[in-house]
Amino acid sequence: MTMAEPAALWIANPTTAWTGAAGCEAGNGIVVAGNRIIECVPRGQKPAQPVTHTFDASGLVLLPGLINCHHHFYQTLTRALPAAQNRELFDWLRALYPVWAGMDAQCITLSTQLALAELLLSGCTTAVDHHYLFADGFEHAIDLQIAANAALGMRLVLTRGSMSLGESRGGLPPDSVVQDEQLILDESRRLISTYHQRNDDAMLQIALAPCSPFSVSAELMKESARLAREYGVLLHTHLAETEDENEFCLRLVGQRPLDYLESLDWLAGDTWFAHGIHFTDDEIARLGKARAGICHCPSSNMILASGICKVNELEKAGANVGLGVDGSASNDHSNMIQEVRQAFLLQRLRYGSAKVSVDDALRWATVGGANLLHRPALGTLAPGQLADFALYDLEELRFSGTADPLSALLTSGSHRARHVMVNGQWRVKDYALPGIDVQQLRHQHHAAAARLVAARI
Repeated sequence: MTMAEPAALWIANPTTAWTGAAGCEAGNGIVVAGNRIIECVPRGQKPAQPVTHTFDASGLVLLPGLINCHHHFYQTLTRALPAAQNRELFDWLRALYPVWAGMDAQCITLSTQLALAELLLSGCTTAVDHHYLFADGFEHAIDLQIAANAALGMRLVLTRGSMSLGESRGGLPPDSVVQDEQLILDESRRLISTYHQRNDDAMLQIALAPCSPFSVSAELMKESARLAREYGVLLHTHLAETEDENEFCLRLVGQRPLDYLESLDWLAGDTWFAHGIHFTDDEIARLGKARAGICHCPSSNMILASGICKVNELEKAGANVGLGVDGSASNDHSNMIQEVRQAFLLQRLRYGSAKVSVDDALRWATVGGANLLHRPALGTLAPGQLADFALYDLEELRFSGTADPLSALLTSGSHRARHVMVNGQWRVKDYALPGIDVQQLRHQHHAAAARLVAARI
């Protein structure tokens, strides 16, 4: 090894490995150098090139790092809130907006750290956050989130969300939580210029994400699209989550949500939509033709009784489908491997057990998410790909008697990764986050949540 060559680490002898890459078999592990995978080692073989270190992955299942395509980190502060229980989407939002309006800097920092810790511990290596609620004086909430990730090392896509259309102008959110549209656009431009990384191993990217078609004006939707394309960043919003949303949009603007967004230059390959449940066959065909993305959020959709995303039809039409845990006030956890299981089960309920496999669910959580986010160096284990992966063990009672370790991760219900690497760095080791006192974080976060809720009772 010359001075210019990075050390090569062999992740050796996993029980099984799912690469997500056609023709790439890694039954005997992978070799990592720097922040890249440089070799997949077939079962029964050894690396073809010299390695300097070996990590024994015996008894572990190796997966590409899971990709969470939609979340609201701040909502970890309002889990299982009685005032919001047993409500569907619009009533649920109306119950929570006044609470969220009281967030301060500590709330944003702690909620971000807690959500990222949960995600990492579940095997997630790339996370999207859709932060759209900016209380007075906290226009720099995204900056706080970036600082909060420094010790955790998650790969992030942070979306600058927005709400400008309050109740007094016919929108859904209360006027107290909306912002001036010029401020939104100025802040969007500042965040992209300051933080957005364009290299294929980017650890931080920015996207623009008006909350929904009924919480911002048509002008802001169109200007956000124009600004995103000026800077070459992606666009994101909620869409077709409930039938109430479709009806609200028809009353507000006289069009179904997708027609409305298409009129505002949003139906394109650089956009992805959260939920995407209530589309017609024609709308699905148009989404596929545009190569738009859909983030399926099964747990949230079940808790709020919103419906079931038509994942198979969307993929067949050509849309990119990923998975998201969604906000922790509608899901109540930030666990990606559990979300993969939920997608697997819910889509089997829709299509039948012969039409949805473990491979399908893992593809949505990895390859699908990478495609949706336009990150081709993520989502698979193959030479040249980024070294983002998770290792799971089968040591709990729930796995005893397992014949197929890969299937058992979902059917028996894995909920934690033993080790997680992000960009060539260990971020979870033996179920722990190096340098992070999880119990102290939980205590501080819980206290902030109690204070936030108490201030609004």
